Amino acid sequence: MRIKLIIEYDGTNYVGWQKQKNGRSVQEEIESSIRQILKQKVDIFVAGRTDSGVHALNQVAHFDIDRRLELKKFTSSLNFFLHKSENTISIISSSKVNSDFHSRFSAKSRTYLYKILNRKSPSPILNKRSWLIPYSLNIESLRTAKAFLEGQHDFNSFRSSQCQAKNSIRKIDKIKIIKKKHEIHFSFTAKSFLHNQVRIIVGSLVNVGRGYWRERKILEILEKKSRACAGPTAPAEGLYLEKVRY
Repeated sequence: MRIKLIIEYDGTNYVGWQKQKNGRSVQEEIESSIRQILKQKVDIFVAGRTDSGVHALNQVAHFDIDRRLELKKFTSSLNFFLHKSENTISIISSSKVNSDFHSRFSAKSRTYLYKILNRKSPSPILNKRSWLIPYSLNIESLRTAKAFLEGQHDFNSFRSSQCQAKNSIRKIDKIKIIKKKHEIHFSFTAKSFLHNQVRIIVGSLVNVGRGYWRERKILEILEKKSRACAGPTAPAEGLYLEKVRY
């Protein structure tokens, strides 16, 4: 029996999704809670492995179990054990899926959201859940510059030096930039992303928004295919895995 989980979490206090020896991970906390319920070890597979400090609104994962589950009760029990261990993780739903469903390989697209709080005063609500930028950002310049990044390109300039992908060519289907009072939301949709791609793009666009770079600079950075040419990596705390489409 294959079970699909929809998961929401605040990634502030975790080393990321993937299990690591240097701290608590989202994967380990969920697997540990499932182990307490089912009294057996399970391995969870996920749509997108988020880094330390990155959040998720609708992360998708799956695991296999050799018995039938009462899913409503299972979801409630799983949330109980996660809460008992003082986790900032919630299981939104669990459902049975076909055996050929794979949370990672069946995904047609992923959407990441990046939040900027664009005001001088910090927010106790959005602290660790957004990037505070106390300087004015030109929204129209941001929107003009982001257009150079839509479509298929070699994004070698916009990936971290630790990125293990063999190929840096990716296709970004759509980038949206929305102003909501003091917040600026960047939405990126693609089938897959390079390591730190969204955060490096946001850091580079902020340089445009502040007037440090002209809009066309983004195209020039793409063409140079060098990480050294791009802007800073935006903080992890503003990034959310928003949606996975199948």
